[in-house]
Amino acid sequence: MLGRTANGLFWMFRYIERAENIARIVDAGLRMSLTRSGASDDDWGAVLLSADVRDIFGKHHDKVTASDAIDFLLRDLSNPSSVMSSIDAARNNARMVRTALTRETWEAMNECWIEMKQMLARKLKSADLPEVIDTVKRRAGLIRGAFHGSMLRNEIYNFARIGTFIERADNTSRILDVKYYVLLPAITHVGSSLDNMQWESILRSVSAHRSYRWVYDGEYKASNIADFLILNGQMPRSLAYCYDKIVSNLGYIGQDYGERLAAHETAERVRSTLQKTSIGTIMDQGLHEFLDNFISHNNQLGQEITEGYRFYS
Repeated sequence: MLGRTANGLFWMFRYIERAENIARIVDAGLRMSLTRSGASDDDWGAVLLSADVRDIFGKHHDKVTASDAIDFLLRDLSNPSSVMSSIDAARNNARMVRTALTRETWEAMNECWIEMKQMLARKLKSADLPEVIDTVKRRAGLIRGAFHGSMLRNEIYNFARIGTFIERADNTSRILDVKYYVLLPAITHVGSSLDNMQWESILRSVSAHRSYRWVYDGEYKASNIADFLILNGQMPRSLAYCYDKIVSNLGYIGQDYGERLAAHETAERVRSTLQKTSIGTIMDQGLHEFLDNFISHNNQLGQEITEGYRFYS
């Protein structure tokens, strides 16, 4: 496979996942604002920070308001990680690798782009936000469904999957961080009904509310929820699940080409850490510190994979 094709597939699916993830972060911010007494527009600064776009936002706005932050995250093309920017970038990468995609996948991608261009053509009203967020998630799911249902399980499939799960792992870690940046105004709220409601909102924002109840009988405890989203290998948005898939897909590529790259070692090291650690250790270390370290290693892996594409050129 040409390095350009591998790169295009990797980034196409990273951007699709990013669009959905940004929509989920906005959803988390909206849900949390409903649970915070005395919540202010400044809380959205923490949401921007969790999306890793706070500095870029500051270059275009003098202060943070809920309206501007939501607009920046969803439709502002000056933000390279906004939903609209991500959908544009995904479609551009899909066009570049058009011959490597099935017709069903390309049509799902193109239809997503057309619908989002229409929905995000103008600044949104608050009442429109739930529909837009649901549409982003639904369209991303349709693209993935078309891809999984029609593509060969070859290196094309593997590169796309790796891009998806690196981006998803990044999002899960960041959306957990939203809880610690934004939600808890004082240590006295730990274990309170407010605390529990905020954790429930986190689960809903990653479509994990029902599955969590199956595992923990609906008991909302910070340690259980962190365990579910970090270490549970059956939860498709957990860090452990994402790294199981990243390691396996990298392994298939390594077998096909008879080479192991630095990315293989990094991915296996991160997975091993997730397998060997316990939620008690993570909470003792500090959840924010653990997530910050994980995000750093996840970014390193993404860089190593991008550089490794030269091997396939």
